[in-house]
Amino acid sequence: MQGHLRKLVTSLNTENEAIYQLPLGDQLLELNSLIGQRIRLCYTGKINCLNCGKATKKSYAQGHCYVCMQKLASCDMCVMKPETCHFAQGTCREPSWAEQNCFVPHYVYLANTSGLKVGITRHTQLPTRWIDQGATQALPIFKVSSRHISGLVEVALAKFVADKTHWQAMLKGNHDSIDLKERAAELIAEVEAALADIIDKHGEQAIERVDCPVQTIHYPVTEFPKKIKSYNLDKVAEIDDVLIGIKGQYLIFENGVINIRKYSAYELSVVA
Repeated sequence: MQGHLRKLVTSLNTENEAIYQLPLGDQLLELNSLIGQRIRLCYTGKINCLNCGKATKKSYAQGHCYVCMQKLASCDMCVMKPETCHFAQGTCREPSWAEQNCFVPHYVYLANTSGLKVGITRHTQLPTRWIDQGATQALPIFKVSSRHISGLVEVALAKFVADKTHWQAMLKGNHDSIDLKERAAELIAEVEAALADIIDKHGEQAIERVDCPVQTIHYPVTEFPKKIKSYNLDKVAEIDDVLIGIKGQYLIFENGVINIRKYSAYELSVVA
């Protein structure tokens, strides 16, 4: 199979195991069944922007050419830091895109990745977002009216809990189980005043406390690496190795790992 990469397509089966597919152009390669087998990935040297399709020597913002990275709202910094929302400041690059993607319900959640963390995502991206981060447990705690509000709530919570995943630790194994319900209650008490301030500024409908069950997620990994060595397609164009697991957006091989999302828009051929 050959085609341009996009991030791994994920889902959960009835046993809460993460199911992975590798997108290559219009094709999808089932990955779970390939664990334990030797796979060869070959980078052809071509990168084509996922938005406009033009050839680019370098991928920006996970699969874009420089021009598209500069003009698309989906590539703006406020996507990563929604508390800095450009729409709210009147400087959004694409207001129509923001209305469709930012002014929709979002969840603020706790997750167990490399330990406890807080995160945010659109209401349509659960459990995808959790799988992408390699979370073994996750719990939505607030439903909010927009991405901007989710960023404000996350910033308040991030004063008391991490808001990033340490990817090397995540790939070395599963963190010990956490009582997410208990931790949520403790954290919500800590940010009560900050939440009240947000509601005062944005209205009662801005934040809704939700009572959801804890989601557990199992990953198809036969062995976790003791040391993390990353494959870099820009330096070594071919990977020929045995696949021993998948977690987050990483393929785990016997001799190294690769972050598939990092190489979005790269053209690869895959032999399994």
